[in-house]
Amino acid sequence: MDKKVAALLNDQINKEFYSAYLYLDFANYYAAAGLDGFENWYRVQAQEERDHAMLFYQYLQNNDEKVTLEAIAKPDQVLTDHMAPLRAGLKHEKYVTSLIDAIYAAAFEVHDFRTMQLLDWFVKEQGEEEKNASDLITKMELYGSDAKGLYMLNSELGARVYSAPSLVL
Repeated sequence: MDKKVAALLNDQINKEFYSAYLYLDFANYYAAAGLDGFENWYRVQAQEERDHAMLFYQYLQNNDEKVTLEAIAKPDQVLTDHMAPLRAGLKHEKYVTSLIDAIYAAAFEVHDFRTMQLLDWFVKEQGEEEKNASDLITKMELYGSDAKGLYMLNSELGARVYSAPSLVL
């Protein structure tokens, strides 16, 4: 495997674990605010991000590449209201999309088709992540200022369950 591609994939492991930390921080904010549905939604999101990290981890190991785990930064978002985590989440997902795109570009440059195939799943996943984050903002803008609407949205988010990705490495 190309060393640049391997390094980017290795770095992505850290970025995905940071994403999990960030979403746990959001869940913690909503738990303190008494919005257990929002908390659940972000706890599930954190589990997804941990699994994404492990997919990259396993892919590198399957390709005899050394995995180097780095320190995970502490989330530093200032969460001032119920909308702040949602906006920060969309911004973060767009950032992660740019990281996946950069790895894809590096793999394409060296004709690493196997890594590109792996990344195809992540490209699609990031499209879904950005859409979900954007939809949450739209729903909160529509219903969040009304107590009954917020209650219903919170209930909807509380119903989210985790399902592990089905990606064959």
